Amino acid sequence: MEEKVIDIICKYQRINPKTITLQSNLMKDIGLSSFDVLNLVCIFEEEFQVEIPDRSIASVRTVEDIVQTIQRLLSLA
Repeated sequence: MEEKVIDIICKYQRINPKTITLQSNLMKDIGLSSFDVLNLVCIFEEEFQVEIPDRSIASVRTVEDIVQTIQRLLSLA
C-alpha cells in the first residue's frame, strides 16, 4: 500500500518517487497546497474505496499519516 500511495502522489505532483519517503511532509517536502491535499484525498477515497473523515484529513501531515489512515479505515470495513 505504501508504494501505491507514493505512486499516486508522484503522478499527481509529477515528481520522482525516489524523492519521497514515508516521513515526507506533504506541504513542506512535496510542495502540496491544502487544495492539493484535498484533491489527493478524493483520489485515495476512490482508489481504496474508503471515506476519509474531515477530522482525519486535518491531522494528515506526512505520507505515513495517509498510509496509516487508509489502513485503519480498511481494517474497519
